[in-house]
Amino acid sequence: MGVLLEIKNIETYYDLIYAIRGVSLSVAEGSITTILGNNGAGKTTILKTILGLIDNQPDKGTIEFMGHRIDGLDTEQIVRLGISCVPEGREVFEELSVRENLMMGAYIRKDKKGVAQDFERVFNYFPILAQRKNQWAGTLSGGEQQMLAIGRALMSRPKLLFLDEPSLGLSPLLVKEIFQIIRKINEEGVTILLVEQNAKKALEVSDTALILETGRFVMKGKSSDLLKDENVKEFYLGVRSQQSAKGYQRWKRKKVWR
Repeated sequence: MGVLLEIKNIETYYDLIYAIRGVSLSVAEGSITTILGNNGAGKTTILKTILGLIDNQPDKGTIEFMGHRIDGLDTEQIVRLGISCVPEGREVFEELSVRENLMMGAYIRKDKKGVAQDFERVFNYFPILAQRKNQWAGTLSGGEQQMLAIGRALMSRPKLLFLDEPSLGLSPLLVKEIFQIIRKINEEGVTILLVEQNAKKALEVSDTALILETGRFVMKGKSSDLLKDENVKEFYLGVRSQQSAKGYQRWKRKKVWR
């Protein structure tokens, strides 16, 4: 597999706040890569930086997609190149119908036949959306809105899909269903960059994982290996071990990845 997305030493500021501190990552074509971390670690900021949603960012570093520099491009250009995002909080258009929301996801496309095919594809993933296609999005449940947000992002036929906290606020049953769909979408050819706080589910579904703390990656590796790591178990999966908090801090300082 080749590298689809590569960021090198990016730095991002919010005013005077140093949010992203020289991070680098590669996303292999056909993979699921996950970024784990607590609230405020900078996970969403990385996605926004890649998508050009923060003015004049990144301040330093480079971002390449399919071998071409995209830092400095506006968001619409980046979307047209093949990156789509499901934002944290879903952000569906509440006063539009389910069908109209999906059409908004296809706004850059001209191929009517392909758009029609992708409607069916989304409805196959999420049959409940087919039943509610004429219903206002604002009247859907939280889980249904998450399905709609994913479906809307898929309507642009992305090569790379960003998922920002897709399990947030969902019941355990719906979380399980959403992650099954994420795996299926990936198996059908869409590369995924997943941002999650549900570390166990994210590690189970992904190929590679990176752990972000205060704007820096402190660990990365195969997801299957991190699931077994004692430090990850204790501090991200809630499984107690012999590792003390003081020892964890020493471990973390040694594990910073740039």
